[in-house]
Amino acid sequence: MSKKYKNPIAAGHHDLGGSQDFDNAKVNLDDESIDFEDFGARVDALRLVLGAKKIMSVDELRRGVEAIPREEYFQTQYYERWLRSMIYILLEKGLIEAKDIA
Repeated sequence: MSKKYKNPIAAGHHDLGGSQDFDNAKVNLDDESIDFEDFGARVDALRLVLGAKKIMSVDELRRGVEAIPREEYFQTQYYERWLRSMIYILLEKGLIEAKDIA
């Protein structure tokens, strides 16, 4: 194992690959108030449109996800992180303003 990944959490809170000591939070799939499949599909569709229009690359999406503060990162689901990243990138590029976000 390379020294870089000896302790995955030290590499960054987003870089947990191969970490067996990390206690992953369980997702409550019984919560009927949230349609996770529909939400994820919509976020992914938005990502595809932003990519096709050359507004945001996958690398920018990853950079935005990695920029999410540790506390927020572990309190959000996978596609919520993607959405936060996309919002951050669009704000950064001046394509939306904070007042546009409900």
